Amino acid sequence: MPKVRFLDQAQEIEVIEGANLRDEARKAGIEVYEGIHKWVNCMGHATCGTCRVLVKNDTVKNCSPKTFLEKARLALGFENIGHEEEMRLSCQVKVMGDLDVETTPAFNWNGK
Repeated sequence: MPKVRFLDQAQEIEVIEGANLRDEARKAGIEVYEGIHKWVNCMGHATCGTCRVLVKNDTVKNCSPKTFLEKARLALGFENIGHEEEMRLSCQVKVMGDLDVETTPAFNWNGK
């Protein structure tokens, strides 16, 4: 079973291959939303972008491909500048192998 390491929380969970990252994180008590977005979000439909995470350490290859909705939502914001490949919406990620996930990525002002 794939392991998902949540770097901000220093926690690791095992999930079934193909499991939804957002759902599995929330089951384990790991919050992917910040502030009011814990209660006000799109419930996993890829329209709000508040569940964004960074998939680090070249483990992004172990995620499902980006969906059309995910690509469209990420294209609307500036938060992924410099992290175009590793920024994902956790509601759209199917875990296909081990992942290293940063749940609270800082806003990237300069694209580095």
